[in-house]
Amino acid sequence: MTTTVDYYFTSASPFTYLGHQAFRTVLDKHGAKARVKPINLMGVWEISGAVPPAKRPPVRQRMRLVELQRIADFRGLPINKTPRHWPVDPALSDHVITALVAAGHDPLSYMERVFAALWANEENIADPDTLEKYLELEKFDAASILKKAQSEAVAEIRTQNTKDAVEADAVGVPTYVLNGEAFFGQDRVEYLDHALASGRKPFTA
Repeated sequence: MTTTVDYYFTSASPFTYLGHQAFRTVLDKHGAKARVKPINLMGVWEISGAVPPAKRPPVRQRMRLVELQRIADFRGLPINKTPRHWPVDPALSDHVITALVAAGHDPLSYMERVFAALWANEENIADPDTLEKYLELEKFDAASILKKAQSEAVAEIRTQNTKDAVEADAVGVPTYVLNGEAFFGQDRVEYLDHALASGRKPFTA
């Protein structure tokens, strides 16, 4: 039986970008699959008490910028800590990924391209042309997926994903949930790896 890990994220998150390759490596290592679930981060932060970076104290804003560089260096990834197209509304990008999942596609490689588009390549992921380019590179029917991404049905899936994330005790993104245990943050990928390797029972509060 294939192990499944719920993957809660939003396209605009630099920490999702920084953890995505490592997460994919862990999945491949253990023959596990991701249940890909884009969310509205604001809906989770309302419950967890977090606030957008611009509303945080200056010391936390500075530390975030240092952390982005530190993690990128550790993961061997390029990053622009203050990209030109950020803050950005991730709704369309998240909805495209949701539409891919709804159509039965594996979106992980596409997601990797889109995350890097924002955080390494100075591209606007709220621009349909940017998303179309990467859909075509992954050999998806870009026109069809973009059309589905603008449907109410896809928006409702993202809304439900957000509710699921809150129910799973996700406090931010990325959050990986294995057997009901939430691993919050890209720096928990190694803990997820250990949990999969050991087969231990999930920890609970």
